[in-house]
Amino acid sequence: MTLIQTFDTLEPASAATPGSADKNELEAFDAYSRAVIGAVDKVGPAVLHLQIEAQKGHGGSGSGVVFTPDGYVLTNSHVIAGAKRITATFQDGRSTSASIVGDDPDTDLAVLRLDGESPVAARLGSAQNLRVGQLVVAIGNPFGFQCTVTAGVVSALGRSLRSRSGRLIDSVIQTDAALNPGNSGGPLVNAAGEIIGINTAIIAMAQGICFSISADTVAFVAARLIREGRVRRCYIGVAGQNVPLPRKVVRFHELASESGVLAQSVAQDGAAAAAGLLSGDIIVALDGHPTASVDALHRLLVEDRLGVSVPMEVLRRERKLILPVVPREIPPAAGPA
Repeated sequence: MTLIQTFDTLEPASAATPGSADKNELEAFDAYSRAVIGAVDKVGPAVLHLQIEAQKGHGGSGSGVVFTPDGYVLTNSHVIAGAKRITATFQDGRSTSASIVGDDPDTDLAVLRLDGESPVAARLGSAQNLRVGQLVVAIGNPFGFQCTVTAGVVSALGRSLRSRSGRLIDSVIQTDAALNPGNSGGPLVNAAGEIIGINTAIIAMAQGICFSISADTVAFVAARLIREGRVRRCYIGVAGQNVPLPRKVVRFHELASESGVLAQSVAQDGAAAAAGLLSGDIIVALDGHPTASVDALHRLLVEDRLGVSVPMEVLRRERKLILPVVPREIPPAAGPA
């Protein structure tokens, strides 16, 4: 009762003119609306509905966005996985077939090329200057409802998301712009009408927790997919497990991390075996960088280290060894490292 009486007797905190607050709110809402409408006007015509005819079983659908004048399209790897035929439909109803240029399951990105002409292309921006709280707009085709627009804010930056291949995707954008099945592969856009991410995932049973692959990751991967059809990564032939290290061992060997990667098995024809790594060894650094986890090791096995001899620091019982290892290009069926 007291709470209700107190609420009923509250007086305005300021002497603002009656109706001025409503006017200010309306002006703010109009500015917000203008920002969303402007972004949609710029990018919406470049967003595609992708209908997938699968090689085996039922097909599916998703979203994509044209990002070059000559008809290259960004989408998710999982959207086009196993595709036999892809039909792309524009906002205005025009349709054309599309072919896969390249696919990278490790970042859940793929590049397509339209077989017909593209009337418009959106601009790929950068996520480097994004701020938490910044307005973002998602455009896609959830549940087949074409050209659906949702808006929200950047909820967090620098997230990591596990891809279906098992590797971590770094620098992922978290947003509360509503995403649903079918939004996958569509663009996340800023108020300037630039693509700052490709929508990729939601958390089941959660509300307002959605993820987009940052435009900077997209630019890196797309360039390589267009040039070579794949992203070249390397591996050393180890199946590993994260393990803690005793503090006395960390202090004695002056290690930079209190954990490492236990080599559970070593491929006999792999680079690690050729360097002398044995099952039971613990990898603590590669090329001077600590390997506190399998994910940290993955991040170091990049294109620049292909075919280059790099020092691998290893604990074998109480000894620390330095083994020269030459990472090799990862084959399609290779293990995690």
